[in-house]
Amino acid sequence: MHSVYISVGSNIGDKFKNCQDGIHKLTLFSKLKALSSFYKTEPVDFLDQDWFINGVIQIETELSPLSLLDKLKSVEKDLGRLNNEIRFGPRVLDFDIILYDDLILSGEELVIPHPRMHKRCFVLKPICDINPSMIHPVFKKSMQELLDELDKNSQKVFLI
Repeated sequence: MHSVYISVGSNIGDKFKNCQDGIHKLTLFSKLKALSSFYKTEPVDFLDQDWFINGVIQIETELSPLSLLDKLKSVEKDLGRLNNEIRFGPRVLDFDIILYDDLILSGEELVIPHPRMHKRCFVLKPICDINPSMIHPVFKKSMQELLDELDKNSQKVFLI
């Protein structure tokens, strides 16, 4: 079994329900090990959109990274995500594989650890709810250290 951390987010419709529904569908093919608090988060990169609801889950799965990615994309689509969306734009549901064991993978379809996780308060804050001492396999710093290094004024994140 592999330990995987996945970020969950939504900023269209009933955001919290979208996240909950997505997590429920993940439990049909994986085991939920931990769930962070959920946060209302300011958008990054594409700013002209509604705020997000974000959280992180830890699952155990037998799936390979690419098979898991395919399953995540299928759940997103089942819950209403469209393929023609703006990069970093509004979405009904968004899953990202953040960490997969201590794997370092750089492929065309998937990069693990997630290449922007260390810059995202909306990812690091919920990961720290679950495991703040977990070490990033590339930067060799804990999740809490990475969170502490972020500019606290650059990304607004509120516990809901």
